[in-house]
Amino acid sequence: MISNFVLSDYNIFRRNAHKVLRHIFKYNLLFLMLLCLVFSAQAQERFADEIGTVAVREATSISPLVVPYITWGGESALFHANGGLTTQAGTIMEKQGLNLKLVPGDNFQQQVRDYLSGKTPILRGTFRMIAQASEVIGKDPRTKPVVFGQLTWSAGDHFVGRANVRKISDLSGKKIAIQKGGPHVGMLYDMLKTARLSKANVQIVWVDELTGANGPAEKFRNDATIAGCFVITPDMIGLTGGPDNTGTGAEGTVKGAHVVVSTATLSRSIADVYACRKDFYDKYKPFIERFFAGYLKGAEEVVTLKKAYERSGSAQYNTLLTMMQNIYGKDVLPTLEEDAHGLIADCNFVGQPGNVAFFNDPSNTITGFEGFNKAGLDMAVNWGFASQRYALLPSDLNFNSKAFKDILSTTVDAPTQLKQTRFKKETVRAEIEAFNEDEVLDEKTLISFTIQFDANQDTFSATQYSAEFDRVVELASKYGNAAIAIKGHSDPSRTLSILVRTGLSKGFLKRTGTRGNYRYFLNGKPFSLENTAELIRLIDQRKFEDGNGVENPYQVMRAALKLSEQRGEAVKQSIIDYARSKNARIDADQIVPVGVGIKEPIIPKPTSPAEAAENRRVEFALIKVSAEAVAASDFDF
Repeated sequence: MISNFVLSDYNIFRRNAHKVLRHIFKYNLLFLMLLCLVFSAQAQERFADEIGTVAVREATSISPLVVPYITWGGESALFHANGGLTTQAGTIMEKQGLNLKLVPGDNFQQQVRDYLSGKTPILRGTFRMIAQASEVIGKDPRTKPVVFGQLTWSAGDHFVGRANVRKISDLSGKKIAIQKGGPHVGMLYDMLKTARLSKANVQIVWVDELTGANGPAEKFRNDATIAGCFVITPDMIGLTGGPDNTGTGAEGTVKGAHVVVSTATLSRSIADVYACRKDFYDKYKPFIERFFAGYLKGAEEVVTLKKAYERSGSAQYNTLLTMMQNIYGKDVLPTLEEDAHGLIADCNFVGQPGNVAFFNDPSNTITGFEGFNKAGLDMAVNWGFASQRYALLPSDLNFNSKAFKDILSTTVDAPTQLKQTRFKKETVRAEIEAFNEDEVLDEKTLISFTIQFDANQDTFSATQYSAEFDRVVELASKYGNAAIAIKGHSDPSRTLSILVRTGLSKGFLKRTGTRGNYRYFLNGKPFSLENTAELIRLIDQRKFEDGNGVENPYQVMRAALKLSEQRGEAVKQSIIDYARSKNARIDADQIVPVGVGIKEPIIPKPTSPAEAAENRRVEFALIKVSAEAVAASDFDF
């Protein structure tokens, strides 16, 4: 899809073709070359055009079975299970009766060519990478992709922005660098959807590589007009100095660069999967089953070795890290501790329970197979990767068969056994309340939106607010490690009215002018009723009480705060009831009501019922919380 300003330039070019051609020849095609550079930077071609013409041939080799791998920590389970790039004696894969040849697959376009031509029946990528190729691989019945296993969720991919990008909504109108056809395209899609933005609202600069001289980080570093880039952890650290830091310009960092969103928070965006050609899957399903069971066993052992390494060291884990360094090269993984181990730490293995959740849990409507399939095809067509929808096929592997149960240690029999509560309730609440008290809640907010309510309203119907409730459920699912604060706001009109009355009656508040144009003075100095923070400070000090038992501003303000808390609780319960009525997964402890009261009015001094109504609102805020707020587990599902 081509951006609007490029299309405009192209239309001018076409209307004045006869003049332009003379200039092209005059300057030895220099103009054409520059035009091509503009198009290559801004336009993501149809995936079919990227692949070219490839003859479909049968994939016949099972010994060795050629399996692609990419630069990702999830491959550690495959390397460990196989003993390296070829299957070694005594390894998990050898005991599974397999002979594998592992080959580089970071060039996803070449992966697809090899898949179509029969060199390998396997595709290895993120779900949305495979969705980008859905039209190319889905047209021929032989090559329709069967997604047969999920490996990991990403926790180590990042969107780094400059100082003027703080929230996801700040992406509007910005220029963003991202690898063409890579793992971050789906992450960008999710972020734009979060902010209710489209691809047309941003300027995408496509680059050829994930990292290195032709990657997004270097594009960001060298072009100040690029507001953000999608990067892996080593590049993120190079730009910012660390996930919680802001670049200073020293030691190679970029001044003002910081992590806006990472998959540590947007934890259900990048799903790493395997897919297999349908003709091969139908013919060799038991073979595929043994392969994936071997991978999952490798993941179990890597998790155990990693925990031992982090606790007191592990020679066997060090051997795995060295193997990864040798496979990827020291230019990619210069060190074992920071880089090789860090690469593994950036991914969350899902294990057998995660695959049951992904493929078999009917309540996993957003971040399970069906949700990813729909979103992936929406993206493929809407963003111009494909002209038609060709659905990916779900695995029908039985993850409770003997092939899995006999080799694996951690299994669940059914989706009902999956743990639904991932958040530490008290920790999440304490963090959000502390953020609110310290007035840094906005700094932790990724996106926010509101609903309005009537005066004295205390119920919130799913019929009236279904669109907003759907959005909350979707955010809770995608941003699996973020919390959602429900901030109840009250209108300050009544508090202001009583404050003025008591202040005037006690004599320390003076008023001049006429109605609608009053000026106020406190202790002889100008005093603004629109300075909400100062008003609250004075009310908390009980400056406006008359001592006669008459209703006072402090009582009214506290009542407004209590009412806002109750509204937040009512909205939370309505959302939980709504999600359960739709059989959608939701963790109640991820949602935290926060009473704000009159603290943050949109209009500090309303002068009409319509203005007062704008202050009566419930705000939903997606909040970054610490890793300590989420319960740790061996497998993330």
